[in-house]
Amino acid sequence: MDHTQLKDVESREVMPGFHGRFIHSENMTFAWWDIHAGSTLPEHHHEHEQVANILEGEFEFTVDGEVRLCKAGDIVVLPSNVPHSGKALTYCRILDVFNPRREDYV
Repeated sequence: MDHTQLKDVESREVMPGFHGRFIHSENMTFAWWDIHAGSTLPEHHHEHEQVANILEGEFEFTVDGEVRLCKAGDIVVLPSNVPHSGKALTYCRILDVFNPRREDYV
């Protein structure tokens, strides 16, 4: 059994304003994000299914052309290869879960 404290996992800036802490299992990646207000996520897509859990703040998601304001407690399910983008309207904390594992975040 692996066991760690999130505070002990090194944070790294993956893109401007997006600081992530990553835990990987055999088939999944968990990404805890601290996102600065005003930071933008360019439109992209990936093979991974993604579930985004908004823990704090307000984040504007655009998924396959549909814009949705997400707040703490909201969950967004993104199927594989669906184009999406976003913007942090306030400081945000988001937990993303990806399947399969995100090798680019290792």
